[in-house]
Amino acid sequence: MKTLTVNLIRKNILELQPYVSYRDLQNPENPVLLDANESPFGMYNRYPDSTQKKLKIKLAEYKNISPDYIAVGNGSDELIDLIIRIFCEPKKDSILVMNPSFAMYGFYAAINENKVMKLDLNDDFEIDKEYFLNEIKNISSKVFFICSPNNPTGNSVDDLEFFIRNYEGIVVVDEAYIDFSKKDSALSLLEKYPNLIVLQTFSKAWGMAGARLGIAYASEEIIRLINTVKAPYNVNSISQELIINAIYNQEIFNENLKRILAEREWLEKELQSAPCIVKIFPTDANFFLIRFKDAETVYKALLNENIFTSKRAPQIPESIRINIGSREENQKLINVLKNLNS
Repeated sequence: MKTLTVNLIRKNILELQPYVSYRDLQNPENPVLLDANESPFGMYNRYPDSTQKKLKIKLAEYKNISPDYIAVGNGSDELIDLIIRIFCEPKKDSILVMNPSFAMYGFYAAINENKVMKLDLNDDFEIDKEYFLNEIKNISSKVFFICSPNNPTGNSVDDLEFFIRNYEGIVVVDEAYIDFSKKDSALSLLEKYPNLIVLQTFSKAWGMAGARLGIAYASEEIIRLINTVKAPYNVNSISQELIINAIYNQEIFNENLKRILAEREWLEKELQSAPCIVKIFPTDANFFLIRFKDAETVYKALLNENIFTSKRAPQIPESIRINIGSREENQKLINVLKNLNS
């Protein structure tokens, strides 16, 4: 693998020494733990393993990748924040995002006092290649966030490698919804591109949003940087145990994923006969972006029935993002939409 260009990394981060818990470097039998001011009593009285060794080993087996290529975060949000802080100098550097896309990229850039440069998607919510090449010549940015499948549009980015290959900074491919897609993961490109970071999560297809656990896959160099900057005990013991058990019991995940995909197919067919709908955009995720004749009226009608959805106007005119629920929830949604006047 090629090495990462050092000038992409903030100088103070390169000089930073990571917090190291001595006990995480050891593996003694029956230790007497008097080093961390913990209580000697309680079920979860000890701090979690700050290196998440057992979890990384299990993830490495599942993804067929080295544990050294894995960093674990308190949700993908923490990892997004860390990536921006590692590579972007406050008040100086900028990030590049698709527009529209996941709002938290810009949120964490703003916290770090970095500008957000927006790459407008075309009418099909794709990145025009010629437009992309012209834009990166005219603007300076350190990190490019590619959400694929994209939130809130639902579609995957075509020819993903083209954008990774032609961007000189750090490319972050956010694959929060990759399990719902037939597209290949960008994990297969890690060996080829030292500037690539792939984010995945257990919040969506795995049904474990409450565990708040996100994964970054990248070169050993980038993973070392993330582990240097992250908080020492950023992922709690309970979440680590839950995820390890989920991977051990993968058949539950497989069954639930099949159910969601089946509901997605059923819901799309039912939505097509709702007179208030103008367009259902293609999706590789667990949600639909839908254009309505009058999105505000639809949104309020759904709220009146205690159905919560995500209004996307004015950024995407007359549009609402609606994720796939259970059959009972989906049927309730359909009943409201079909009874609305066109």
